[in-house]
Amino acid sequence: MKIEKWLRENTFHHSAFDDLSALVKAKQRQGLTVSLCLPTLNEEKTIGKEVLVFRTELQERYPLLDEIAVIDSGSTDRTREVAASFGADVYLSAEILPEMGHKKGKGENLWKAIYQLKGDIIVYIDADIKNIRPHFVYGLVGPLVSRPDVKYVKAFYDRPLALGPEVRPSGGGRVTEILVRPLFSLFFPDLTAIIQPLSGEYAVRRTVLEKIPFPIGYGVETAHLIDVYCRWGLEAFAQTDLDRRVHRNQSIYDLGRMAFGIVQAFILRTRSAGILQGTRPLSQVLRQFQVRAGQYELVQHRLVEEERPPMIEIPSYRRKYGLDR
Repeated sequence: MKIEKWLRENTFHHSAFDDLSALVKAKQRQGLTVSLCLPTLNEEKTIGKEVLVFRTELQERYPLLDEIAVIDSGSTDRTREVAASFGADVYLSAEILPEMGHKKGKGENLWKAIYQLKGDIIVYIDADIKNIRPHFVYGLVGPLVSRPDVKYVKAFYDRPLALGPEVRPSGGGRVTEILVRPLFSLFFPDLTAIIQPLSGEYAVRRTVLEKIPFPIGYGVETAHLIDVYCRWGLEAFAQTDLDRRVHRNQSIYDLGRMAFGIVQAFILRTRSAGILQGTRPLSQVLRQFQVRAGQYELVQHRLVEEERPPMIEIPSYRRKYGLDR
């Protein structure tokens, strides 16, 4: 599938799905259930509003969501208490699949959500969004309900894609434009059609999520795109313009650690795909410098992008969802 054709046919604006009554009827007609996962770590300032908006608009007013769940990494603030007070189901990641142990990282929460949540479609929304609106969910669910061939829907924001009369200012995320897009351009050119590959908002069919591995850390979004592409092709994806997303920015040092994790997951997949062979084992130490008292100080971080296996390989999951019958 040529990129230009895919962009025309598989790129949407959230307003295409704002007839929520029709969307709910289409969902019910197909017998689909939809779960919302909000992965959290110390998000007490924003989690309450997110849960309130989604519960009142997409459960009570329009029954698009069958469950709203917070999967928490062990917050030390009041994230869990606030989320529960506004009506979310709240789970500690460490208590899900305890026989698998607990690892730190957002990807761990996303992976364990597959086991914990019931939906045929799982929507992941970051918990630090300040301008949250219902379209952050229904804009991602819409393509999956209206197009049976679509398996994985990514969000994008504030991109100059001229699909209508309005062209908004450009400006991609720093790690996306400096690292991920150049890597995709070199090794997986079709994936350059994904406007915001690192967006934390996406909706996916369970039948896809349960079959792919999950890096536990920063590499999870990049790994998903490559794994889904290699298995199902570009036509499995769609993307939805959510207009604008306001959240906190990360420091350049945090972005360096993010990039390091992404590269680890990326190289593992180029090896699996037979693109890169014979390279030596990867270093797991990231070295950065900071200035302290007028002196450059070396700071070393050991970052291992561990991966969880496809959920469908976990015996507890197979028993829970009757996959061995």
